[in-house]
Amino acid sequence: MTSDQHLEFDCLSKTFDGPDGAPVFALDDFSLRVAEGEFLTIVGPSGCGKSTLLNLLVGLDHPTGGAIRLDGSPAWEHRLEIGYVTQEDNLFPWRTLRQNIEFPLEIRGLDAKARERRSNELLARVGLRDFKDRYAHQLSGGMRQRGNIVRALSFGPRVILMDEPFGPLDAQTRILLQEQLLDLWAEERKTVIFITHDLQEAIALGDRVVVMTARPGRIKAIHEVDIPRPRDLHHLHENPAFRSLLSELWDALAEEVSSAARMEQA
Repeated sequence: MTSDQHLEFDCLSKTFDGPDGAPVFALDDFSLRVAEGEFLTIVGPSGCGKSTLLNLLVGLDHPTGGAIRLDGSPAWEHRLEIGYVTQEDNLFPWRTLRQNIEFPLEIRGLDAKARERRSNELLARVGLRDFKDRYAHQLSGGMRQRGNIVRALSFGPRVILMDEPFGPLDAQTRILLQEQLLDLWAEERKTVIFITHDLQEAIALGDRVVVMTARPGRIKAIHEVDIPRPRDLHHLHENPAFRSLLSELWDALAEEVSSAARMEQA
């Protein structure tokens, strides 16, 4: 992680109109700086505005107040420099895996040979080169999500947004993809903002972990992950620093989870 602060959330707020016309406050006074090349993980109770935060950053929605800046200018001006990986499998079903990976490169006008070189390189990194001519329905869930990740990396974005990308996967596949993601991040050194409900995953991947409050989402705590890289994800639970931080995160989050549950019941 470098010391340059290049991504800034400044007093960000977002309000939606509820089904009864009453305002729903999703985010309030959210301020955060993210260093270039940082792997930042965000945890918080359901409905606290985590996904809204990413949608605002990539320009899919607009803030009610405050600003998001990348290198000092509005983040939406840099939207072509931002990759987005969602929880849902969104490979185009009419394209092969290779064609999916190359789609962002086509949009940017790269010639066929350059696109093929880049897609082959990325697919080889995640063990999918032999599956490049398969369609989405011919791939497992883990394979499809690996495809989603390398598609987001294919055009060399400066920032990668990831919204619970491993949520629906089984434990073994999840750890495999976490390891591959960390390998890719170590090579590419992109700025990553990764949302998860899994506190162990947040620690395993992140340089810092941001804990958000129940709605409206604010920052409750920020914890440095003082565990050297590369990390052995299979035995991380044996690390005393991991266990200590896991306990701290749960203590910070437990009250917010209870508060969110009370709001749902109200």
